[in-house]
Amino acid sequence: MYRALIYEPSLQRIGGQIPPGSDLELYVMAKDGTIWREGARVSPEDCAPHIGWTNVDLFGDAPIRAYVSALLKSPNLAWVQSGAAGFDDPIFRRIVEKGALLTTNHSQSVGISEYVLAAVLDHFQRGPERRAAQAKTQWARLPFREVAGSNWLIIGFGAIGQAVGRKARAFEAQVTGVRRARGDHPAADAMATPDKIPELLGAADVVVLSTPLSSATAKMADATFFAAMKPGAVLVNVGRGGLVDEPALLAALDRGAPAHAVLDVFATEPLPADSPFWRHPGVALTGHASALGTGLGARGDAVFLANLARFLAGEPLSNVETAETVLAG
Repeated sequence: MYRALIYEPSLQRIGGQIPPGSDLELYVMAKDGTIWREGARVSPEDCAPHIGWTNVDLFGDAPIRAYVSALLKSPNLAWVQSGAAGFDDPIFRRIVEKGALLTTNHSQSVGISEYVLAAVLDHFQRGPERRAAQAKTQWARLPFREVAGSNWLIIGFGAIGQAVGRKARAFEAQVTGVRRARGDHPAADAMATPDKIPELLGAADVVVLSTPLSSATAKMADATFFAAMKPGAVLVNVGRGGLVDEPALLAALDRGAPAHAVLDVFATEPLPADSPFWRHPGVALTGHASALGTGLGARGDAVFLANLARFLAGEPLSNVETAETVLAG
């Protein structure tokens, strides 16, 4: 019999989809961080789950610390399904150090790719100026920049980068994807390895950062990176804040290359109120919200339920991150 610790709002959504009679005991963490089993309160030590699910419900005001603490205290922990695509958080290191399997999911790619296209379109089509003209009742006929024919460089061509590539190509953009693995990809017009980035930046109208944060990618977008970008280019960061040297980006924005930055992630989150990014005229920012589309929860539920069925059947799980990869990252 396996024990699964599930956050109460998540269980309310998926409870009816867990097969009755399955080899599973459900423990529920309430919103106040207490754990319950069939109406009785249980200590974290007595819960000792085999299975955890750190999904999007557990972030924000939810009891994430209590939940993770219960997982890390468990001598039985065998598998944790993450709601994230990346694994740079130290929590994931501790999970694999316990010998548990970590599986990631890429259900964010739909929402993030739509966010990227919407943000670039808004800049290209001069959305802020249009809205300002409307507010002033001005009949302004503003020429705008077309996505068609623009060159996109997508650094990190996993599920998110591929989804962005498909949508940009639907607008007739030319897409170059960057990843370590060599070979063509149907979501891109061309592919390149990371060592080619410096020579590709000068031709890119849009540069998208969607790569994981690691020792190899930390502050990859630095002063040298920005000096290679073309005037008028747009930088989009939906990866991790640590990918960008933030003082170097501010200086580059003041020089006009890039001319505009769309930033959903930052080195320090929440972004401090005194950060110059809040008020910079060349920046459009959001609070790590690019994935929060209406379909995110349902897609994440489906990933967990499919892997849960595999786990209970003794079958290989999908999207397993090796311990070596997590520890190295």
